[in-house]
Amino acid sequence: MWDYTDKVMEHFMNPRNVGFIEDADGVGEVGSLACGDALTLTFKLDKGEKIVDVKFKTFGCASAVASSSVLTEIVKGMTLDEAEKVTNQDIAERLGGLPEQKMHCSVMGQEALEAAIANYRGKNGTAAVKVGNIVCTCFGVTDVEIKKVIHENDLTTVEQVTNYCKAGGGCGGCVGQIEKIIEEIQGAKAETKHAPPKTKPAKLTNIQKIQLIQQTINEQIRPALKADGGDIDLIDVEGNKVIVAFRGMCAQCKMAEVTMKDVVEARLKEFVSDDLFVEEQKDSVKPHTHREDNS
Repeated sequence: MWDYTDKVMEHFMNPRNVGFIEDADGVGEVGSLACGDALTLTFKLDKGEKIVDVKFKTFGCASAVASSSVLTEIVKGMTLDEAEKVTNQDIAERLGGLPEQKMHCSVMGQEALEAAIANYRGKNGTAAVKVGNIVCTCFGVTDVEIKKVIHENDLTTVEQVTNYCKAGGGCGGCVGQIEKIIEEIQGAKAETKHAPPKTKPAKLTNIQKIQLIQQTINEQIRPALKADGGDIDLIDVEGNKVIVAFRGMCAQCKMAEVTMKDVVEARLKEFVSDDLFVEEQKDSVKPHTHREDNS
């Protein structure tokens, strides 16, 4: 269980301003169900561009709910110019702090607010437009987003970057690029360790293949799923067919099929064998609906 503050738990159990404003002046949508976090923020303005009503809907963990809830309290009554200055650190501080591994939830709240303001001002549609080049293909994070969280939060390690925006939390193939961005911004403060890229073995025995599949799940797949309350178990390996079962939030997610192909199968092909394909074993017992946020 994460060591959440009383403020985080209070906002999680009793979130403020939940819902969607149908005739909203601004709509911001960020995140993705496939990645485990999604947030929609809507607001209504008065004639002086002051936020008189703001609501949110989110799919995510306790930190995501609490961050979204407290954000609506912060910005209600603010002008747009004032709201634009709200940072993810402001959100975290109002909650009495967040575990570093959950700071990406506060960043998501800030991004949703920025997207909603941009939507009102006619700069783009309701969904946030990606600016820059994609660095982390697993979570769709650009170099611009990575540089932003490094600058605003004084980050010096890849692990910190992952905690704040998820980049590097999937297959790990982008770690080298993230290290270079950190070094470019932080110089001597950067704490990087350049590791040689992993390569797939030329030939494996059945036992070696199963062991490598389990290792890949443990190191490359499970951390990304557990970051958002999900998990995965290896059930069996039949030739090139890998049978898995999703647990936690992943077992209930409507985007599980996407996760299975774009994350699980993709990582196994990358680190084990191009011939592998993945099937999900559906539990006969209906999953328990109460969520323990112990990722």
